[in-house]
Amino acid sequence: MEKKKRFKVRLLPGKCIGCGRCEPACPVDAIRYDEKGEPIIDLEKCIGCLKCVKVCPAAAIDKFLPEGDTGGAEPEETAESEAIGEGEVKRLWRGVWVYVEQMDGKAEPVSWQLLGKGKELAQDLGVELAALVLGNNVEHLVDEAAGYGADKVYLIDTPVLKDYRAETHMRSCVYLVEKYSPEILLIGATGLGRDLAGGVATHLETGLTADCTGLAIDKENRLLEQTRPAFGGNIMATILCEKARPQMASVRPNVMLTPPFVPGRKATLVRESISIEEKDTLTKVLEIVPIQCETSVDITAVGVIVSGGRGLVSAENFRMLQELADLLGGVVAGSRSAVDAGWITHQKQVGQTGKTVRPKLYVACGISGAIQHLVGMQDAEYIIAINKDKHAPIFDVAHLGIVGDVFEIVPAMIEELRKVKNPPVCET
Repeated sequence: MEKKKRFKVRLLPGKCIGCGRCEPACPVDAIRYDEKGEPIIDLEKCIGCLKCVKVCPAAAIDKFLPEGDTGGAEPEETAESEAIGEGEVKRLWRGVWVYVEQMDGKAEPVSWQLLGKGKELAQDLGVELAALVLGNNVEHLVDEAAGYGADKVYLIDTPVLKDYRAETHMRSCVYLVEKYSPEILLIGATGLGRDLAGGVATHLETGLTADCTGLAIDKENRLLEQTRPAFGGNIMATILCEKARPQMASVRPNVMLTPPFVPGRKATLVRESISIEEKDTLTKVLEIVPIQCETSVDITAVGVIVSGGRGLVSAENFRMLQELADLLGGVVAGSRSAVDAGWITHQKQVGQTGKTVRPKLYVACGISGAIQHLVGMQDAEYIIAINKDKHAPIFDVAHLGIVGDVFEIVPAMIEELRKVKNPPVCET
């Protein structure tokens, strides 16, 4: 039988754009960069795996056959070539997992939102979508997870997991990941989720991208493209985890859409157990005391939001927004500038450091539209923006933009709404 040729790779002149993808893609460190930022390929080390060719977006690397080479085998395109590991221990990582956060048996909505996005990612990868459920007396969540799209559910149901503790939940999650090797793990960026995700990623020695606003799949390289604001929110960065698994990301509530629930849909149940005893845990939950806020209104759950920013000038002017919100059947919120100025509470802040909302109507009054604010409200069904600066970024996401003085436009809106609510009585 004729032996296949063994290829090497070379850099094509003038095509490299300096993206830096080829160096980490090389499994034998055969690529390095010179002082000018151009890649140098060490042909002695090159094994012809062609991974650098695949990741190069500019087609600047090409394969060639060295003169006199008549032996060796060209790398085969198999699923095993995607295995990641060190030394003799290499595992095939497959599947998309979503951690189902729950308290007292009630799941956080962000878990179902992540199942919706997870289904898209799993379909792009050609793998199954699984839910991860930890707790006590939580088996009913298996059917809920199935209804929201999970193909399989991994369940650990034990009294030691009744209340969330970083130690017990982290150990349980790590145990399952190490046993079943999912390539992607998604967790809600809630207070609990942030705590758990950091501990799990550290223990597994993998990457974690926090507070993602977008997730997609690079199908050619089976990489999770994780998008989030960076450098204080001035740019949107897409982050890749190329050499470690699982690829982990946390996503804030309401960033993703909740998929429709399908009653009666079933998922494969994988029941697991873990040897953690209560007497061996370092922390005990003695009592759970709900936080008492000055308002019981959750701005993430309302249909209409009237939001104010720096353009409102003072706290007194938010009374005008409250009047508009009352007429529309909504609530008042604000940007970070308004919160920092003390005009509105942090519980009502919309944006990267506040809450992500997805109302049917969002009215932005005197808000310029910094990216930190946009990531928290840009997915509202309908956005009305009022700003006197016609170049304000808020108009880029608005469905209706009104250029003008907010102190003239909002009172006019209030007057017209009053007429609609209480039309004049015609005398006959």
